[in-house]
Amino acid sequence: MNLFISRLSVLVAIVSFFLAPHMAQAGEVVLFDQSHGQQFLVEANRPLDLSGLAGVFAEQGAEIRTSIFPISDTVLQGVNVLIISGPFAPITPPEVLSIMKFVYHGGKLAVMAHISQPLLGLLPQLGIAMSSLAVSEQENILGTNTKEFMVKDLTPHPLTVGLESFNIYGGWALLEKKKDITVIARTTHKAWVDLDQNGQLGDKDAVQAFAMVLAGKNGSGSFAVFGDDAIFQNQFLKDGNLILARNLAKWFCVKEKSI
Repeated sequence: MNLFISRLSVLVAIVSFFLAPHMAQAGEVVLFDQSHGQQFLVEANRPLDLSGLAGVFAEQGAEIRTSIFPISDTVLQGVNVLIISGPFAPITPPEVLSIMKFVYHGGKLAVMAHISQPLLGLLPQLGIAMSSLAVSEQENILGTNTKEFMVKDLTPHPLTVGLESFNIYGGWALLEKKKDITVIARTTHKAWVDLDQNGQLGDKDAVQAFAMVLAGKNGSGSFAVFGDDAIFQNQFLKDGNLILARNLAKWFCVKEKSI
């Protein structure tokens, strides 16, 4: 346990030094999980890293922490916001139990998917299903890649204040399985999933509007699930994506902005 406290304290000190040296009083404690093979990190400043997102939370007075240890009640002690972005290793049943208790007792959870498999244990407990194949669009495509597109169909919510659109750079469809989960953002009705995996739209593929962001409550806590982790990576953290990130930070860190 002493080793755990020591190593975690070093990580906190490093991140706090670079991201929030101006804070006189710590606000909400935001923990970025880095224990599931994540390749895109808070401490680094590469194009696909998350230092920009951490900075957005620091702007709200948050204390930024990271952890390389499995998620547990001990790791989550004193934490207000848990962010799980881009996991490559599965979230285990004991970790899922700790996460669900954390949210139920008032914690805030944000999940951003890079691939779907590591989240298959957690998302059903939140009442969410995720596709195993990426979503393509026929409209609002950003370039030549149909999996990179703009999302404009937004629901009024703290996450969408002042937001007209944001961009997806390879995302997974989400499906709400509980009535109290809100679809925050959808594709157009012409979006499709390549079910026969032949690389082109055909009669066997699913064509419909797909949810890309969901939000809900569990007990006294709240959560948001994003079908793409690239939304908040440094390279793409601009324009609508930056507004969305700031709205997430405000919703989770400013107490009166609860839903």
